Amino acid sequence: MHIFDELKERGLIFQTTDEEALRKALEEGQVSYYTGYDPTADSLHLGHLVAILTSRRLQLAGHKPYALVGGATGLIGDPSFKDAERSLQTKD
Repeated sequence: MHIFDELKERGLIFQTTDEEALRKALEEGQVSYYTGYDPTADSLHLGHLVAILTSRRLQLAGHKPYALVGGATGLIGDPSFKDAERSLQTKD
């Protein structure tokens, strides 16, 4: 199965600007791509797993991954200005 079709079947691609161009690029040779992470927590979490596994699938299909860790963006922190977790609500 073509990597584009595999990612789409798994729900990892919903829509693209130019599907034919993307499909053609993935078929014609090695594509370089990146996934970015901002170090705003002490470690990676489950939310990062989808991007990591998608990167691995693309790598296994012969493409070149780059993982970028934010520098200045990590220093900014959470742009929502939250300084505490949300409190749990009762079922009422």
